[in-house]
Formats: sequence, structure tokens, C-alpha cells
Amino acid sequence: MVREHSPQTQPNLPQDCPPLQSGDRLTRPEFERRYAAAPHIKKAELIEGMVYVASPLGHEQHGKPHSRVITWLGVYQAMTSGVDLSDAPTVRLDLDNEPQPDAVLFIEANAGGQTRISRDGYIEGSPELIVEIAASSAAIDTGSKKQVYRRNGVLEYVVWPSHDNQLDWFWLTNGEYQRLSPDSDGTIRSRVFPGLWLAVEALLSNQMVRVLEVLQEGLQSAEHKTFVEHLRSS
Repeated sequence: MVREHSPQTQPNLPQDCPPLQSGDRLTRPEFERRYAAAPHIKKAELIEGMVYVASPLGHEQHGKPHSRVITWLGVYQAMTSGVDLSDAPTVRLDLDNEPQPDAVLFIEANAGGQTRISRDGYIEGSPELIVEIAASSAAIDTGSKKQVYRRNGVLEYVVWPSHDNQLDWFWLTNGEYQRLSPDSDGTIRSRVFPGLWLAVEALLSNQMVRVLEVLQEGLQSAEHKTFVEHLRSS
């Protein structure tokens, strides 16, 4: 959920609604109740029943990497009918986990995807691909959250610890995450989204022209054409 309120704005909490704070142990309904009553909080997540309220996000360590990822995924989504993209959505994974990933790429329900959109507009279920920009949240993104995504069947997980300027792409196989390595040309190719190709070093060094050139090669591949035809026939 996108928060437009200033972090300095004080909440008008109902008298029976305690404030939402990091470290709280809550049920998912109670987490949602307190979050909805606290518009001054821009981002909060429930991971294994514990609340994590995000610190303010900086431009260099989070904003810029986030924009590159959204640009890359946005072009893929635009050229792949039956696939949707969401920027920092709330995702209801299970009763103890409601993360707000930086980016989510998923196959639409009517095309055979794992998720659905609830009546109140949230993603429910496990998106096929999640991306996290791990700045201040690196320990969570590479630890407990990674295990939550694995257990819930998120098929691919990309985590970018921006302080180290490295990127790890995991693929779920036989119930465990295996790291995908770049090919000899430095490109990682998605196992779930055919044609979603990433020039890793170009992304890390902000060479977005090169990132989009490699992605276009993927979008023009036979495997992407077959994937789109499959989604349309589902």
C-alpha cells in the first residue's frame, strides 16, 4: 500500500487501536487493523508474526536501484500478455506473513497464476517472482523473509543488497532455493518467465541501455513467443 503522508504526521488512532511498532507480535487481521489506522507509516510488514516498520528509504541505496528494477520488469510486463507487475504491494501470503515486497511479477489468475486479487484489492497467494532491494532490511530479506518466500512457494526470488552492490537470483526447485548464475555472457535467464533476461553487471552499474538491449533479445526469443501463446490459451 502506498503511503502519501509525511513521516512526521501524527496518527489519529482510534482509542481502542494501539500504535503499530516494530517488534509487535500480531495476527494478520490485527496487523492490518493497526496499519490502516496509521497513515503516517509508509511501509510495514508482518514476517513470521512479527511487525517490521521500515526506516525512511534513501535515494542512492534504495530509490535508484528500485527504479532500475521497475523499468526492467515494466518493459517485460508490457510485452507479455497475461503477466502483471506491482510496485511495493501488500501480499497476503499466509496467516503469519504479509510482506510488502519492492516488486512483484506474477501470472494473472485467469492465465493459470498462483495468486488472485482479493475483494479489497490485495494480492493473495504466492507471486511467481519477488524482488527485494535490501538496504537497511538486508538481514531480513536474506534471512527470515527468504525462508518465508521459499515455504510459500514463491518460484523465483531476486534480492539486491544495494550496500554491497551485488544481486542474487534464486529459483525454487525440489522445495529449496538454488542460486541462478549468469551465463558466459553475464546474463541470467528466468526459469519461470521465459524471455526475462537480465544483464546483471549492467544493472548494477546503471547501464540501463544495455539492460534493455538484453531484455529485448529475450522478448524476441522463441521461448518468449511460446510462453505468451501458452498464457493466451490458458
